[in-house]
Amino acid sequence: QVQLVESGGGLVQPGGSLKLSCAASGSIFSIEPMAWHRQAPGKQRELVASITSGGSTKYADSVKGRFTISRDNAKNTVYLQMNSLKPEDTAVYYCNALINFKSIWGQGTQVTVSS
Repeated sequence: QVQLVESGGGLVQPGGSLKLSCAASGSIFSIEPMAWHRQAPGKQRELVASITSGGSTKYADSVKGRFTISRDNAKNTVYLQMNSLKPEDTAVYYCNALINFKSIWGQGTQVTVSS
């Protein structure tokens, strides 16, 4: 069974940093692209960043210059380095990937930015 498992969330003060990880496991022959989404309370889920196996990236305007998505194809793992965090970044962060031509979601990890 193919699954995505996120880690790295937590509580951080404004201006701080966190790094999220998401590892895919199972019988995988195709995984493209990989992405991070987030959902804040009372808001719709939104795309934060995505990355192809070739390294092409896209970012939401709200995180450009602060967040960096990266990927280790050998480990089927995607990362999200989050710097200069703001209270409005508080949300549940979900990993998503097209694995074997199916859209798979992780269980989500909470990120809270608060003093």
